[in-house]
Order: sequence, then C-alpha cells, then structure tokens
Amino acid sequence: MKLAILSCGPRSYSTQRLKEAAKQRGHKVKVLNTLKFAIDLQRGVPDLHFKQKVLSDYDAVLPRIGASITYYGTAVVRQFQEMDVFCANTAHGISNSRDKLRSLQLLSRHQIGIPRTAFVRDKKDVLPAIERVGGAPVIIKLIEGTQGIGVLLAESVNTAESIIELLQSQKQNVLIQKFVAESKGKDIRAIVVGDRVVAAMRRVAQGQEFRSNVHRGGIAEAVELSDEYKETAVRAAQIMGLQVAGVDMLEGKTGPQIMEVNSSPGLEGIETCTGLDVAGAIIEYIAAQVDFPEIDVRQRLTVSKGYGIGEIYIPEGSKFVGKSIQETQIQEQDINVLTLYRGNKVIPNPRRDRVLESDDKLLCFGKMESMRSMVPAKARRRRSPAVADLPEQLPEGSEPDDA
Repeated sequence: MKLAILSCGPRSYSTQRLKEAAKQRGHKVKVLNTLKFAIDLQRGVPDLHFKQKVLSDYDAVLPRIGASITYYGTAVVRQFQEMDVFCANTAHGISNSRDKLRSLQLLSRHQIGIPRTAFVRDKKDVLPAIERVGGAPVIIKLIEGTQGIGVLLAESVNTAESIIELLQSQKQNVLIQKFVAESKGKDIRAIVVGDRVVAAMRRVAQGQEFRSNVHRGGIAEAVELSDEYKETAVRAAQIMGLQVAGVDMLEGKTGPQIMEVNSSPGLEGIETCTGLDVAGAIIEYIAAQVDFPEIDVRQRLTVSKGYGIGEIYIPEGSKFVGKSIQETQIQEQDINVLTLYRGNKVIPNPRRDRVLESDDKLLCFGKMESMRSMVPAKARRRRSPAVADLPEQLPEGSEPDDA
C-alpha cells in the first residue's frame, strides 16, 4: 500500500508514530503538507498538484487536518475522494466533527447521551437557555476549539451572562452546556478505529482545573470500558461519518455523555498510558480497507435516476405496526430495507419475518416515488410544485439579492 499522511506537523508524535507503523508493516508512506496542494478541476478529470508537480498515485490517505485549516484541508480530502482514493476520514466526517454545534445536532436525534445544550444569539435568550440546561454552573464553549481551548466554567448565572456577552461582542459563537457535576475534572477518551474501540483512557484534571485534557496538564490512566461505553463511542463516530476518531465522554449518572468527537485524535497520551500500538491499529485498518473499501452508499446509490436512500418512520397507529417486513410488501414496491433502527438498537439487513413496532425507522434503498407514497397523505409534500409567474408588483421594501 502507498499511503499519504496529510499533516502540517511532520515532527509531531502522532504523525511520526503513524509513519513508523506504516513502514514497519512494509507500506510505502509519505507525509504531505496539506497546504502545499493545488486542486485542479476540469471535466471528468479531478486532479491534484503537490509543490507544483502532478501528484503521483496513492492507495490511501490518512488526514490529520488541524482546526485552523479545516476549510482548505477538507477541500483537499474531498478532491482525493473524487479521485477514488480511499480516505480514512472523509471531508464530510471531518466537517461534521469540527463544528461542535453541528456534531451535537447530529447526535441529538439518535439514542445517545449528550449534555443538555443550548445555542442562542439574542441577549434576551441567554437566561432562559441557562435555565433550560439546568441552571448554573454551566459550561460555555466556543463552537470551534480543540485541546480545551475555548471551554469555560461559569459558576453563577451573572458570570455566565458576562462571559457570553463578551464572547458574542467579539463575533464568537458559543454553546451553553449543562455542567455534569458527577464527572467534574475527568472524562473518558476512546479511540475508535472502524467498528471497534482499540484503546481508552480516563483523563483526570489536576488542581483547580476542570478541563481534563492532557494538553492542560491532565493525568491519563488506562481504563477498560464497559460494552455500553464502547457501543456509544463507536456509534458516535459512525454518526459523524468517521472511521478513525477520538470520542470524549463524560461519566454521567445515566451513562455515557458524548462531549466531543475528534477526527484527528492525538496518540501520545493514549499510547503512553495504555502501552497499546494505536498507530498500528489505524494503519492495519486502512490497509484492510484498501483491499476491500467501504464506500459512501448514499452518494453512489443516488446516482441512479429515480432511486435513492430514504428513511421510513413507523409512527404509533401506522398500518405497518404488528406486520412483518414481508407482510408490508414494500419489497414488491422496489424498496429494500438496509437497516432497522429500534430505540438504541441498530439491526442491519433485518430478516423479512421481523415484526415492526411503533417508532421503528427503516433505512431503505429503492424507488423514491414508492417510498414517498408510504408517507401519510396529510404529511406528504408535492414533489414538483407548480412555478407561478411573479406578481406584477414586488412587496414594498424588497431589495434584490446579491446587490
């Protein structure tokens, strides 16, 4: 395998370990500075140049994209994807995880624990938002930030108001998040590779510091996670669209609470405290994927006109409740059920005799018109709304776009 590691820090511990692990396994590997690429676009031939030269062929790419270059870095990764080079993390997954609000929005619709969070812009909404997340103390976070930077603890409502007002005056977007008291000063970092947790550690803050990040002086210790924590970490990474991820969790009273999913997790702390070859596990996973790659199913299957991926919800009172998948006759309508979501369970390729329950969700591939017909008539929107002529007189005060 010929592997490219995209990194602006070639001498960092993580980059060096990944390079070393690849060489030990007989792979060719190069560390390429993400900012030295030039993206070339022309009909049918997406291409890349590196340091003013046409890039040679690579089998796989391992992105290590820093927060400060997210936009350009994901553009480079996306170009590799369009060139059919396997990327350990896709541009879509990196973008999802890099924005804290976006990642929590994705996680919130699934049966995964997250701290209660609010996002507001209007000053009048701050106090109600603090109350909704459980009152002071609260955690205030910048939407983009790593290694504990931009994470503040406000012990009182007045302090929280002042911090938020100051940050917003500096054009910063902030999240207001419930403070999980039972987890004060400690969290879990799990490294997910593919569909399993390969290593985990508990990070404990020192002194008065409430942030447990190793970069903030936190002490790390190896930990063996329960199945609940492992499953939560893997599902969180998959929801983000990441194959290699560091998943940070708080140990709440009701179970794991996802705090953040990192697309470029550091390896020094976790390898040092666990003694495990995490870099090697990542390289071996990439090599296996090059031999038999996973693909972006939604992107590939939606190319067929009239066919695509859709999610069918089975509400209480639906005519499908109590029927097996076979009895619904959806396969006769050119619809195939790929996955059944039931509560916090994920059932891939469910049997045809599986009986449906209320609140089930079916992830399907098939004829879009057939799937739309399964939506109740009152809730169904018209597929092709008629386009009317503009009124003769535009509303008063209207302004043209892009003036």
